[in-house]
Amino acid sequence: MSLLFGWLNDVHAYLAAHNGLYIFMAMLVMFIATYIPRAVPLLFCRRQLKSAFIRSFLFYMPYAVLAALTFPSIFYSTGSRATAVIGTVIALAMSMFEINLAIVASVCVAVVFGLSFVL
Repeated sequence: MSLLFGWLNDVHAYLAAHNGLYIFMAMLVMFIATYIPRAVPLLFCRRQLKSAFIRSFLFYMPYAVLAALTFPSIFYSTGSRATAVIGTVIALAMSMFEINLAIVASVCVAVVFGLSFVL
């Protein structure tokens, strides 16, 4: 039986070492923040919304909340604030040219990793 659920002990040890409550709470907040704006129209509106403002508000709310949750951690994720700012500027510049997200993320990680040895 321990072989079957042995991975559970590994997961528990990982979460305990990496502040599992914080990870769980972050996931819960992101779930609530993205679920509620989508569920409210289904619960309270029986017909299609005609207001363009409300429709656009409900469409962009999950993206705004996700950005508000993740953007501050960008500046605290590296050992140096300078490398974080440089990586963010590169990511924003690449996104202005509508480059694929996977390429943007890979280039920024490589640049920040390389700059961490220089700065």
